[in-house]
Amino acid sequence: MKEEKNKFMYAALKEAIKSYSKEEIPVGAVIVKDGKIIARGHNLKETKNDTTNHAEIIAIRKASKKIKSWRLTGCTMYVTLEPCTMCAGALIQARLDKVVIGTMDEKTGACGSVLNIIEDYKFNHKVEIEKGVMEKECKAILQQFFRELRIKKKNKK
Repeated sequence: MKEEKNKFMYAALKEAIKSYSKEEIPVGAVIVKDGKIIARGHNLKETKNDTTNHAEIIAIRKASKKIKSWRLTGCTMYVTLEPCTMCAGALIQARLDKVVIGTMDEKTGACGSVLNIIEDYKFNHKVEIEKGVMEKECKAILQQFFRELRIKKKNKK
Protein backbone atom coordinates (compact mmCIF):
# COMPACT_ATOMS: atom_id res chain seq x y z
CA MET A 1 0.00 0.00 0.00
CA LYS A 2 2.82 2.42 0.89
CA GLU A 3 4.54 1.65 -2.44
CA GLU A 4 1.37 2.54 -4.35
CA LYS A 5 0.93 5.81 -2.42
CA ASN A 6 4.56 6.73 -3.06
CA LYS A 7 4.15 5.91 -6.77
CA PHE A 8 1.21 8.30 -7.09
CA MET A 9 2.81 11.02 -4.95
CA TYR A 10 5.94 10.71 -7.07
CA ALA A 11 3.75 11.37 -10.13
CA ALA A 12 2.38 14.47 -8.37
CA LEU A 13 5.97 15.56 -7.63
CA LYS A 14 6.79 15.24 -11.33
CA GLU A 15 3.91 17.67 -11.95
CA ALA A 16 5.34 20.03 -9.30
CA ILE A 17 8.66 19.99 -11.16
CA LYS A 18 6.83 21.18 -14.28
CA SER A 19 5.52 24.16 -12.28
CA TYR A 20 9.01 24.82 -10.93
CA SER A 21 10.44 24.93 -14.45
CA LYS A 22 7.85 27.60 -15.34
CA GLU A 23 8.75 29.64 -12.24
CA GLU A 24 5.41 28.76 -10.66
CA ILE A 25 5.06 27.66 -7.05
CA PRO A 26 5.88 23.96 -7.43
CA VAL A 27 2.67 22.14 -6.60
CA GLY A 28 1.51 19.07 -8.45
CA ALA A 29 -1.57 16.87 -8.26
CA VAL A 30 -2.80 13.63 -9.77
CA ILE A 31 -6.21 12.01 -9.53
CA VAL A 32 -6.42 8.23 -9.30
CA LYS A 33 -9.41 6.00 -10.03
CA ASP A 34 -9.29 2.20 -9.92
CA GLY A 35 -5.51 2.25 -9.40
CA LYS A 36 -4.80 4.39 -12.48
CA ILE A 37 -3.97 8.05 -12.90
CA ILE A 38 -6.83 9.68 -14.81
CA ALA A 39 -5.72 13.32 -14.53
CA ARG A 40 -2.67 15.44 -13.75
CA GLY A 41 -2.23 19.09 -12.91
CA HIS A 42 0.42 21.58 -11.87
CA ASN A 43 0.24 25.23 -10.90
CA LEU A 44 -0.21 27.64 -13.81
CA LYS A 45 -1.50 30.68 -11.91
CA GLU A 46 1.32 33.01 -13.04
CA THR A 47 1.61 31.57 -16.55
CA LYS A 48 -2.10 31.95 -17.29
CA ASN A 49 -2.73 35.01 -15.07
CA ASP A 50 -5.63 33.11 -13.53
CA THR A 51 -6.10 32.80 -9.78
CA THR A 52 -7.97 29.51 -10.19
CA ASN A 53 -5.19 27.70 -12.05
CA HIS A 54 -4.01 25.70 -9.04
CA ALA A 55 -2.78 22.15 -9.58
CA GLU A 56 -5.82 20.70 -7.81
CA ILE A 57 -8.37 22.65 -9.88
CA ILE A 58 -6.64 21.76 -13.14
CA ALA A 59 -6.56 18.07 -12.18
CA ILE A 60 -10.25 18.15 -11.18
CA ARG A 61 -11.21 19.74 -14.51
CA LYS A 62 -9.24 17.12 -16.46
CA ALA A 63 -10.63 14.20 -14.43
CA SER A 64 -14.20 15.44 -14.87
CA LYS A 65 -13.66 15.71 -18.60
CA LYS A 66 -12.09 12.23 -18.74
CA ILE A 67 -14.92 10.46 -16.89
CA LYS A 68 -17.60 12.81 -18.25
CA SER A 69 -18.91 13.73 -14.81
CA TRP A 70 -18.34 16.43 -12.26
CA ARG A 71 -18.79 13.79 -9.55
CA LEU A 72 -15.40 12.23 -8.90
CA THR A 73 -16.64 9.55 -6.53
CA GLY A 74 -14.25 6.63 -6.33
CA CYS A 75 -11.31 8.97 -6.93
CA THR A 76 -8.34 9.96 -4.78
CA MET A 77 -6.23 13.07 -5.27
CA TYR A 78 -2.52 13.02 -4.47
CA VAL A 79 -1.21 16.56 -4.02
CA THR A 80 2.26 17.71 -2.98
CA LEU A 81 1.05 20.65 -0.85
CA GLU A 82 -1.98 20.96 1.42
CA PRO A 83 -4.86 22.53 -0.53
CA CYS A 84 -5.93 26.14 0.08
CA THR A 85 -9.54 27.09 0.89
CA MET A 86 -10.55 27.30 -2.78
CA CYS A 87 -9.08 23.89 -3.58
CA ALA A 88 -10.39 22.24 -0.39
CA GLY A 89 -13.86 23.47 -1.33
CA ALA A 90 -13.41 22.08 -4.85
CA LEU A 91 -12.46 18.68 -3.41
CA ILE A 92 -15.76 18.62 -1.53
CA GLN A 93 -17.78 19.89 -4.49
CA ALA A 94 -16.18 17.31 -6.82
CA ARG A 95 -17.14 14.54 -4.36
CA LEU A 96 -13.61 13.10 -4.22
CA ASP A 97 -13.31 10.17 -1.81
CA LYS A 98 -9.88 11.05 -0.46
CA VAL A 99 -7.01 13.52 -0.63
CA VAL A 100 -3.44 12.40 0.09
CA ILE A 101 -1.21 15.33 1.01
CA GLY A 102 2.57 15.45 0.78
CA THR A 103 3.37 18.41 3.02
CA MET A 104 1.25 20.81 5.01
CA ASP A 105 0.98 24.55 4.31
CA GLU A 106 1.30 26.48 7.58
CA LYS A 107 0.34 29.78 5.90
CA THR A 108 -2.69 29.03 3.73
CA GLY A 109 -3.56 25.36 4.23
CA ALA A 110 -7.23 24.46 4.57
CA CYS A 111 -7.02 20.74 5.39
CA GLY A 112 -5.70 20.98 8.92
CA SER A 113 -2.98 23.63 9.14
CA VAL A 114 -4.69 27.03 9.20
CA LEU A 115 -8.25 25.82 8.62
CA ASN A 116 -9.81 22.44 8.12
CA ILE A 117 -12.58 23.03 5.59
CA ILE A 118 -12.89 19.32 4.88
CA GLU A 119 -13.41 18.05 8.44
CA ASP A 120 -14.55 21.00 10.58
CA TYR A 121 -17.77 21.86 8.80
CA LYS A 122 -21.05 20.07 8.20
CA PHE A 123 -20.92 19.76 4.44
CA ASN A 124 -23.00 17.10 2.71
CA HIS A 125 -19.85 15.31 1.49
CA LYS A 126 -16.81 14.20 3.48
CA VAL A 127 -13.37 13.82 1.94
CA GLU A 128 -10.96 11.54 3.79
CA ILE A 129 -7.54 13.11 4.45
CA GLU A 130 -4.16 11.39 4.67
CA LYS A 131 -1.11 13.53 5.41
CA GLY A 132 2.65 13.17 5.17
CA VAL A 133 3.16 10.89 2.16
CA MET A 134 6.67 11.64 0.83
CA GLU A 135 6.64 14.71 3.05
CA LYS A 136 10.39 15.30 2.94
CA GLU A 137 10.52 15.34 -0.86
CA CYS A 138 7.39 17.50 -1.21
CA LYS A 139 8.69 20.01 1.33
CA ALA A 140 12.19 20.10 -0.20
CA ILE A 141 11.04 21.25 -3.66
CA LEU A 142 9.05 24.10 -2.12
CA GLN A 143 11.93 25.17 0.11
CA GLN A 144 14.35 25.14 -2.84
CA PHE A 145 11.93 27.20 -4.97
CA PHE A 146 11.45 29.89 -2.32
CA ARG A 147 15.18 29.96 -1.50
CA GLU A 148 15.94 30.65 -5.18
CA LEU A 149 13.12 33.21 -5.39
CA ARG A 150 14.54 35.16 -2.43
CA ILE A 151 17.99 35.15 -4.05
CA LYS A 152 16.54 36.41 -7.36
CA LYS A 153 14.65 39.21 -5.58
CA LYS A 154 17.74 40.19 -3.60
CA ASN A 155 19.87 40.32 -6.76
CA LYS A 156 17.32 42.58 -8.52
CA LYS A 157 17.79 45.28 -5.87
